[in-house]
Amino acid sequence: MGKTKNLGTRGMTKEIKKYLPFYMFLLPALILVILFCYMPMEGLAIAFKDYKMARGIEGSDWAGLKHFRALFSDPNFYRVLGNTLKISITTLLTTFPVTIIFTILVNEINRKRFKSVVQTVTYMPHFLSWVVVGTFVYQLLSPTGGVVNAALIKMGILDKPLYFMAQKDMFLPIYLITNLWKTTGYSIVIYLATIAGIDTSLYEAASIDGANRFHRILHITLPAMFPTMCTMLILNIGSLISVGFDPVFNLYNDATYQTADVISTYVYRKGMVESRYDFSTAIGLFQNVVSLALVLIANWFARKANPEYKII
Repeated sequence: MGKTKNLGTRGMTKEIKKYLPFYMFLLPALILVILFCYMPMEGLAIAFKDYKMARGIEGSDWAGLKHFRALFSDPNFYRVLGNTLKISITTLLTTFPVTIIFTILVNEINRKRFKSVVQTVTYMPHFLSWVVVGTFVYQLLSPTGGVVNAALIKMGILDKPLYFMAQKDMFLPIYLITNLWKTTGYSIVIYLATIAGIDTSLYEAASIDGANRFHRILHITLPAMFPTMCTMLILNIGSLISVGFDPVFNLYNDATYQTADVISTYVYRKGMVESRYDFSTAIGLFQNVVSLALVLIANWFARKANPEYKII
């Protein structure tokens, strides 16, 4: 038995030496995860304390569930929670299918040079800061000199300029369109990588059997993409309660506050503006627990639907 254990240890050592360069590439990412994801978990104790910066985490008095009771008794929390779910669910229902469709369209481009141009052009917005994007959207939709207002007036759709960014009902469409423009090009990368791994002989055999392009997409491309689609869907479901801070903060204003205010901006106000670090930590902990539960539930449903599929 000791000999078997010794052989196992030797085999593991041999494998580590064999793939050592790959482990070295992984090391920086692993260090970053430990530093910025695991080490700060000690700060979660703030959610259960009356945190005083001068006294530190250890010196602050325990408060139990005080901040959670305050959170669930705050009417504003239910408003921002509703806004968060509305924006995130609508975003998921639009971006997920659009990303799949756009991936297939890009993949079906036969000219490699044109395909590269399309990928590059749609990929570039991902690298723009949300501050830049927000400023661009405000200028584009401005009632004084905005291109959209000028075009709509010229076509006779509007009689006078409309300040779109000040309309409560317009925030969600503006957010969705802007988010699609900025993220779709980047989101298709992982799907294109999945498609690149499909055996080309499958397409050749299907063509010989008389399958047209649509049939090849339906019976070869989409089934090959399905495991990746499930994984991405589960991860997206996990973030249903976490609308990004940057896009909302750079697109909303006082006029759209009631419909655009989400949990991330609520946390920002409570933590950074009002300096209620313990309360904002409680909100963040609640958010993370719900996100974890959503991921586990979505993964359970995926495994029930397809027993061979497994992510967790």
